Formats: sequence, C-alpha cells, structure tokens
Amino acid sequence: MVFRVIIILFFFSAGAFSQEKYIKHKISKGENLTVIAKKYGVKAKDISEANPNAPKILKLNSILLIPNANQTPEIKSSDIVASATPGLHEVQAKETLWGISKKYNISVDDLKKANPLLETEGLKLGQQINIPSKSVQVSEKPIDDLKIVTDVEVVVEVQPKETKYAIAKRYGLTVAELEKQNPFIKGKLPVGYVLKIRTSKEKADAAQALMPPMNPAVKDSLSIPNQNAQIADNSEVKNDSSTVIKISSQSDLINQLVMNAIDNIGIRYRSGGTTKAGFDCSGLMISTFSNFDIKLPRSSIEQSRIGIKVNSDEAQKGDLIFFRTNGRRQINHVGMVIEVVDGEIKFVHSSTHGGVMISSTKEPYYERTFSQVNRVLEKI
Repeated sequence: MVFRVIIILFFFSAGAFSQEKYIKHKISKGENLTVIAKKYGVKAKDISEANPNAPKILKLNSILLIPNANQTPEIKSSDIVASATPGLHEVQAKETLWGISKKYNISVDDLKKANPLLETEGLKLGQQINIPSKSVQVSEKPIDDLKIVTDVEVVVEVQPKETKYAIAKRYGLTVAELEKQNPFIKGKLPVGYVLKIRTSKEKADAAQALMPPMNPAVKDSLSIPNQNAQIADNSEVKNDSSTVIKISSQSDLINQLVMNAIDNIGIRYRSGGTTKAGFDCSGLMISTFSNFDIKLPRSSIEQSRIGIKVNSDEAQKGDLIFFRTNGRRQINHVGMVIEVVDGEIKFVHSSTHGGVMISSTKEPYYERTFSQVNRVLEKI
C-alpha cells in the first residue's frame, strides 16, 4: 500500500513539473538564442517573447525564461475566433499579407492561423485563402433584414493644416479607428503623409468630392523603382534620393521593420528562400519589407543599387548593410542594421552557417568583408 502511494505521488509531482509554464536557464559562454532554443526544443522567437525586457545581445550568467515544451497547450478564445472562416479571398498580383490584413481589418497573425500553409509556402497568385471572422457570434436576424455594407479603401495625402480629427471625421471614423488602420501615425501629421482609409463607399464618395485631385504619383509611393537606380563607384557616396521612401519623423515603421526581421531569428538558411521555411539573405529582406507593402529587388547586388549610399559612421537602424563574402569584388550578402554603438554596427541577416541571426561588424569576418550601407527609408 505504501509503495503504491509513493508511485502515485511520483507521477503526480512529475506531471505537475511538466506543466510549469517556464524553465529558468542561466546563460553560459558562447550561447545564443538559436543554441538555447535547440537545447530545449523550442523556437528562438518563443524565448524572445517570453523575455520581452531581455537585451538583444545576451549577457553571460543572466537568466532567461524558457517556455516549457512539455506544457499542455491552453486553448485561447482568439484561437476559436481564428478557426471560424466564413469567407475566401483570391490572392491578386503583388498582394502581401500586410495588405490583405489591412483590407479586411484583421491581423497578419490571424490570417496565418486560419491558413497554416502561409508560414511555409507564402502567398501565391490566384491562391484561395480563408479570411477569419472577427467574432464567433452569429446573427440570428433573417438575411433580408441585414444591411449589406460595401467598404472601399481610399488613399489620402495629408494637406497643410489638416489634423487626424478632421480627416477621421470627414470619412466617418474616429481618431482611434484612423490610427488602427494606419498604425504608423503618431503625434502631428506631416504634410504629404499618405494614409490608407477603409470606409463605406458612400462616405468615401462624399469625402472625395470635397477633396482636391491627388497627385497620381502618391499611389505608388511605397514601391522602390529599379530604373536609374544604379549607385556610383563604391568610393563615392550617392546623394540622389529618387529611390528613397520618405517617412514621417514620428513614424515607427523602421522599428517595426527591425522587430519583424528579428522575429525570424533561428529560422534556417535556405538558398532562394523567402518564407519561414527558410531564408537566404536577400529573401529575408524581401519578406520583411513586403510585410509592409515595400518591394525590394530579388538579389543582394540589386538591393545594393537602390536608395542612398551612406558612410558606415552614418549608419542608422533600418539601413541595409552589404558584404562581399565570396572573395570577389561583387556584393553577395545583405543584412539590416538594428543598432549602432561606438562605431559597431549590429545587423540581422540570414547566414549560410547559422540561419537568421544577429552579427556585428566588429567580428573579424564581417569587418574584413564589409562593403557599404544603403538607406532606403529616410525620415522627413
């Protein structure tokens, strides 16, 4: 009888331990998120989310919370909402997840939950994807009693002396709704800033009738043209800003780009890869920028020919940084600057030997193969 009680207590305690949400890990020399994640059988992204206040560069002997891979998953209400898929969307040419999520006023994460294959295969032209419902509640009213509302998206260029309140009111929105549709606007709106507003067709028509004609060039303001984008000799700094996207000084677009790239840390390297199934260096940049409807050329050498080339001591967060790692004169590797401290540039990139990771120009290899820094986003 005593022996049976001991056995029961052993399994009870073991089960309770396995249900602990986190495991504490003390960082040893040479460890990084990728190494630690593999050790515990979790993703580097999960560790980052569990330690939001941890520095990007891990400190020796500090403590990290590691999500317990043995924990029984908790069913959240958001998962139930995401599982309801009342509609389909056919992917059009040049569409991105970010653009589709804005169109239906849902998050990119909800789209991915409703379409698990997007994580590995990405979007394909003509593909039918599920659009999750924002609520699991079903109306009990007869169909004939339901008012059918057709929403449209309009592009608005901020005019002198305009405010968020005035623009929101003109299109029948609250300021909170306007900010939700355009998460990069903070503080005072700069003249010329481009907003995307989703509202009813009637309100859009009424508002547009009161507005002066918009500059047609604004529509494509988030596309980086390839023509006439050739950078001058590497010893010269180009000052032509024709291929630079101007953004508001209050915009947090750069910070969101950096965080989006960092979220991929731990994903393996894959030649030609542009999805979470694996990235090559330029593929990581393409995927990151495309999430915000910004299009980059396919290869690192082509990406080095856009924007403005700046000196390395002027590098800023969000700049692209290029290397020649193949022993030749031609650029063949690219990353994104995430931090610059005392002349040291830290950047996120997809490396052939470690996948998506953070490296530094103080490392001998990258110090020796460094080529240039390009700015494709510039605050105004």
